[in-house]
Amino acid sequence: MQSVLRAAAMVPASIPSPDWSGFDIPLPWGSLRIHAYALCILAGIIAGLWLTSVRWARRGASEGSVWDIAIWAIPFGIIGGRLYHVVSSPDAYFGPGFDGTGDLSLIPQIQRGGLGIWGAVVLGAVGAWIGCRRAGVKLSAFVDAAAPGLLLAQAIGRWGNYFNQELFGGPTTLPWGLQVDADSPNFPAGMPADTLFHPTFLYESVWNLVGVALLLALDRKFAFRRGRLFWLYAIYYTLGRVWIEAMRIDDAEQINLFGITTRLNVWTSIFVLLAALVVFIVLGLRKRDVPDTPYLPGREPESAALAGDAEDETAGVETTDHETTGSDRDAADEEADKTADDETADAAVGPEPATEPGEPREPATVPADRGTIRHSDSAVSDTESRDNLRENQSGPDRASASAAAAGESTGGTMPATGEPATGVSGRRATGTAPDADSTK
Repeated sequence: MQSVLRAAAMVPASIPSPDWSGFDIPLPWGSLRIHAYALCILAGIIAGLWLTSVRWARRGASEGSVWDIAIWAIPFGIIGGRLYHVVSSPDAYFGPGFDGTGDLSLIPQIQRGGLGIWGAVVLGAVGAWIGCRRAGVKLSAFVDAAAPGLLLAQAIGRWGNYFNQELFGGPTTLPWGLQVDADSPNFPAGMPADTLFHPTFLYESVWNLVGVALLLALDRKFAFRRGRLFWLYAIYYTLGRVWIEAMRIDDAEQINLFGITTRLNVWTSIFVLLAALVVFIVLGLRKRDVPDTPYLPGREPESAALAGDAEDETAGVETTDHETTGSDRDAADEEADKTADDETADAAVGPEPATEPGEPREPATVPADRGTIRHSDSAVSDTESRDNLRENQSGPDRASASAAAAGESTGGTMPATGEPATGVSGRRATGTAPDADSTK
């Protein structure tokens, strides 16, 4: 227990001010100052790119395309972040109220601190869009992969504010209060030298690190696409930025809206939060009508394109085989129908009649439709008399006529089909021959 109390007593009651802010590199014409602020930004960029490249590769994109996009996005982002800072905190550059007493030469001196995240995101997105177009990938897919890495870069880069002793909050008595050197140009005038301040850089860094873990977990569970993870990043970050920004006491542009006067960054965070929330919901309501691929149409890698062509060819072969099988089946069906028609014709005509010795046989004719072979005089009109049948018919009907004549002499009757019937005497066979169209 005593060891725990002793360790607790050794824990500082505040965050000490930094005693190191960079180092110098000697050069023949002088020295090059490397600021800790710049090192923090560089470390954040490297960590963010590493996480982005890992996620980008898992989505099936070429890992090298991350660097092709980064060479456009990073310079654009730095320029945009600096411009936004100059606009949101113009006094040092243009003087209070733009009275011309500021120092314009301070604008390009990024090493002194001052980058606005909103300008960095907006102009950095423009650079990323250029890089994505050149690399043949979708911007929406890239920003989804980059969202956790962007938040990680911000979490590390925020420590540059600590080394520059800037952008801290109001006075506090909390044990994690931040010490600021009294001779620092950012120390508030009129306050005691031992005053502690809210370490807003630490608040934002911790907030961002928690956000990285949250975005990764949500993306693993829901697999956000089409830019939705990026807008979720914007929602989360601005939600924390509103209350963190409201704690700061450094000089900033004040904006009055709806009767409320507060810092420009607070209003910006609120508007971005609302806009991001709307876009996130709208994108969630839209159905996916295109395949989920990071590549722009027609810009897929050669290997993927060849694989797609192979699939198309395989599908074409399968379709051709199917069609060929169907054609064969149709031909078989037609042959079966023709055979059935022939059998029907044979059944309707009946067995081929026997002819008397020496009697010439009538030649068979083939109709135009080739459907059935039948005798040329197998059909007669219903209006023709029975007397003409004996002289005009051949085949089965002639045989019937001969049989009918024999039946008269024997007292029997003979039906038109040529088969003898008994029990009726003195009658001539009646009826008509089948119609020509009845057999097919």
